[in-house]
Amino acid sequence: MKVYEAIVKGLEEIGVQTAFGGAGESVADLMLALEDSRRIRTVITRNEQAASFMACGEAMYTDRLGFCFATAGPGAFNLISGLGVAMTDSYPVLAVSGYARMEWEGWGALNETSGLHRTADSRTMFAATTKKSFLISDPSDTCDVLEEAVDLALSGRPGPVHIHVASDLNERGYDVKNYRPLRLDVAPVLPDPARVEEISSVLADALGRRKKIVLLAGFGAVRGGAGPGIRRLIERFQIPLVTTLDGKGIVSEGHPLAVGVFADSGHSSAWKVFREADVVLAVGNSFNQHATFDFRGDLFEDKLLIQVNIDGNEFKKRYRADHTLVSDARPAVEALVEALERRVGEVPKAEVEGQDYEARRIIRLPGKLHPGELAQAIGRMLPPQGILLGDAGAHTAWLGYYVELEDGQRFRKVGSFGPMAGAVNGAIGVKLAHPERAVVVGCGDGCYAMGGFELMTAVEHEIPVIWVIFNDEEFKLIKLYQLSQHGESGLVEFRNPDYAAYARACGADGYRVDALDEFEDAFRRALGSGRPTLIDAHITRWAVPHYSPSPDGVIAGLVEAVEERLRED
Repeated sequence: MKVYEAIVKGLEEIGVQTAFGGAGESVADLMLALEDSRRIRTVITRNEQAASFMACGEAMYTDRLGFCFATAGPGAFNLISGLGVAMTDSYPVLAVSGYARMEWEGWGALNETSGLHRTADSRTMFAATTKKSFLISDPSDTCDVLEEAVDLALSGRPGPVHIHVASDLNERGYDVKNYRPLRLDVAPVLPDPARVEEISSVLADALGRRKKIVLLAGFGAVRGGAGPGIRRLIERFQIPLVTTLDGKGIVSEGHPLAVGVFADSGHSSAWKVFREADVVLAVGNSFNQHATFDFRGDLFEDKLLIQVNIDGNEFKKRYRADHTLVSDARPAVEALVEALERRVGEVPKAEVEGQDYEARRIIRLPGKLHPGELAQAIGRMLPPQGILLGDAGAHTAWLGYYVELEDGQRFRKVGSFGPMAGAVNGAIGVKLAHPERAVVVGCGDGCYAMGGFELMTAVEHEIPVIWVIFNDEEFKLIKLYQLSQHGESGLVEFRNPDYAAYARACGADGYRVDALDEFEDAFRRALGSGRPTLIDAHITRWAVPHYSPSPDGVIAGLVEAVEERLRED
């Protein structure tokens, strides 16, 4: 058995269902092994970067390992962006790439990345963007390395790992003679009972003294499957729920205790509840830039912060919690509910303001379709269990603000690594992982232009993702940043092709829409077609996303900005 055959067999046995990769000479044997596999479906992408994003999509809402591969040299380096996403967003992903012949190391072979004699250093690059990177140079190490890599990817806080395979091992005579099934040892991260008692005592005391508590849920709570426990916690103890953009939908956003998104592009109702809270129970949060209003120093001033996270290193960043609990989100929340049940009797009903998603007024502006109305329509028409992805850009602010998710629906933006086209391409992996669910991408025209050629991949493999392009022919967020900082903008406008015609040329369905009724008709057709579909929605440039640099609201944020500018002057 050859090395790549052993890797494929091992991945089959642990339940990997899809391989995403780029073709190349140094992984030609891997491609043949995958071609012969009856358990793993292989998708060859137009660019390896897309393969890494798709592997993230495969792992996003599953417990499975995402798998991608690339040839040696530049092909392997194209995987780096997706591995950066997997690292920050906690996706278990295995990347495998070729490597030049070991005996030629340092001689300047084609695609050599040893770091010797002015060659690029892939081992350093992959070590910097994964939990660990490995090199297989001896066939007898194959199973041990693969087992350790997969264990590491799935254990604790999930993340990416990488394996180089030396090209020597593709030759005759290099066989894996000691193949064995992988023995994975992935233990759940369970809460310390003593810490649970400590935190439940603090929460019970706060409830007894009628202190105001708010629960702040992040993507870790979604990924950890903590939704049912969080719903039980907020209902039983009448605790308002706010979420980050990535935590949207952990509980139905129409729930009476769901107050909205707490972020710089979030809801004033969430800001109000957070501002008035005495205690913040944060579950599955990384406290990134946009969720903390640019890491405000006074965010938790005069508040008691309780933080639950699978990764203890999250407690050592910008904010230091008063009480911490290292645990996966679901067992932590379940343990807290059980402990609080023993301590707390009946709790008065909480009075919460909010839940006005559809009622939020949109000021009619001259020009084309309003992006707020577009987001509202997507939210209204998204099927039960539908998954909505937002790429990097202003459109994600519109989606986060105006889409109201029901139980079972999911929303995900690109994480703090923030690559453009991460969702444009990652959606293909999400759809293959969840073929029964509608997968919709809201993306800017800038994002789509960076990776939209993978539409051909979706057509070739009959993967019915729906892409909705928020098309205003400019980099909106960059323009807004330039205007806010310098009072002028530059180099942010561009011309787009006829995207609907492009989609049809690729074999997909394509629609251009300029009005809300046109979009609704096209979106309805896309949901019913079972085909890859691109909807080119031409939106007005005059609309600006709801945004505040302060948790005290838009007006307070504007005042702070003026005061800061005066201090600088």
